[in-house]
Amino acid sequence: MGANTSQVSDLSESQSIRTLIGPDAISENEPFWNQLISFTFTSPTSMFGVFDHLSVSLIVQNNPRSGNFGALVRVFLSRTKELKISTECQDQLFIWQAHNALFLVRCLLKVFIREMNEEELHLQFSYQERADITYNILFEAVTTLLVLLSYQLFHKEVLREGLIYSYLTRGRCLSLTSRLVKTLLYNFIRQEKCPAATHVLQTQSDGGGLLYGLASGVASGLWSVFTLGGVGSRPGAEQDQNPLPLSNQSLLLLLVLANLTDGPDCPNPYRQAVTCFKNTQDSSSIPSPQPHTFQINFNSLYTALCEQQKSDQVTLLLYTLLHQNSNMRTYILSRTDMENLVLPILEILYHVEERNSHHVYMALIILLILTEDDTFNRSIHEVMLKNISWYTERVLTEISLGSLLILVVIRTIQFNMTRTRDKYLHTNCLAALANMSAQFRNLHQYAAQRIISLFALLSKKHNKVLEQATQSLRGPLGADDTTVLPDYAQDLNVIEEVIRMMLEIINSCLSNSLHHNPNLLYALLYKRELFEQFRSHPSFQDIMQNLDTVRSDSVFLLSSKHSSVYI
Repeated sequence: MGANTSQVSDLSESQSIRTLIGPDAISENEPFWNQLISFTFTSPTSMFGVFDHLSVSLIVQNNPRSGNFGALVRVFLSRTKELKISTECQDQLFIWQAHNALFLVRCLLKVFIREMNEEELHLQFSYQERADITYNILFEAVTTLLVLLSYQLFHKEVLREGLIYSYLTRGRCLSLTSRLVKTLLYNFIRQEKCPAATHVLQTQSDGGGLLYGLASGVASGLWSVFTLGGVGSRPGAEQDQNPLPLSNQSLLLLLVLANLTDGPDCPNPYRQAVTCFKNTQDSSSIPSPQPHTFQINFNSLYTALCEQQKSDQVTLLLYTLLHQNSNMRTYILSRTDMENLVLPILEILYHVEERNSHHVYMALIILLILTEDDTFNRSIHEVMLKNISWYTERVLTEISLGSLLILVVIRTIQFNMTRTRDKYLHTNCLAALANMSAQFRNLHQYAAQRIISLFALLSKKHNKVLEQATQSLRGPLGADDTTVLPDYAQDLNVIEEVIRMMLEIINSCLSNSLHHNPNLLYALLYKRELFEQFRSHPSFQDIMQNLDTVRSDSVFLLSSKHSSVYI
């Protein structure tokens, strides 16, 4: 900002403001503050326009980590100490800077009051960067609890009882359930980096401490027990060198606690706390029936979830909240910036060969949950994206979020057909497409082509398996050939089930939004010979009749518009 900033509209554009609301802490002794509060315009009586929507989001997200608002307040207070002397000496400098600092405090206060409750507002003033020793103690406390819970690693059966379990779920610990869960969530939200002076927490790549290696080993082992990956899942690269050990360990402890089994006479209180907490903006006076409810800033939690999806444990947290916490699910589905959440999920699926199996499953199930909502299915076709850098199969200069989602899910299906051949992965992918199909709108031409190309691939595979089964029937049966026919029959049944789901997806799209999907119509008519072989097949006759009707309507529609078939 500085002395060259002469009007209030320049505030949100200035680099100094971006630094102030950024994630990095700025000491009150830095010369940055002199530059920040040296603007020359007269402060307006209205505060509208000082911070844009992006700035507001960044302020709420980053200040709990940086504490820069508290530093700004302390800078203002330091200037006020010189006000009397400055007035007597006719020195305008400190008066001018104190005024500007207070103006910024006023603007930020308006943001905080609108976005958070009084308790959280108080934390914005009282925040102080944790000393190294505090960070160490917190990390050690979280890791110790993880070690205490590691008994499950050494037992094949699920542990439902035990001394440690009873201590954590009853007595004095029970009353602290919501406070512990809230603290662990805030540790995750703040994403505090390991202080430079904390040598004991250095990763092994730095030649340093065994503590972090031991803690990560225990936590990763527990993580594998409580997710679909189990033994043999390979960790991602981001798990090997983690600059946020407290945040990471807090999240792992939260997931382990939330996934403890219910006791014989009481439900898991930590799961109850995770599934019932509310937004700080929820002013409802209706008491919660759950005994361990609390409030947390949903905006900050949502931002952290969007930023950290490369970590599989964060993906599991997102799945847990969407699946079990109705308050958080409603909030997420009401967001107007869903692309911030969906794009990282799609990137996980796009790089399926580099991810753990459980990470891919969690990402896919999250999409499945999201696509159960009709509003989500409509809105994703209204969000336009440009130049998706990680999508390298084809240059997509502009595409809707909905079309990109279709492309990535189809790519996942094709990868599964050639590599893992997991029936349930197929089923979940197709279920997500089926959920969306009635709301397909203005599909990108490449997305429409890929839908038909997938059907062509399935058709080709169906013919190949059918031919192999026919040849095996004609050939001589030996002593070891008795299992061949059942295998072919099973493969054929699976392929036909998938083909039927694809036909139902296409039929649902064209039946509900024929006028909104010309690219899919063109692709369907251009490759209409693919569907001929299934018209007389008993498993597909009903759905083919519907498609024939839709196709006839589409030919009439296209001819009325004097359109030509897209090639």
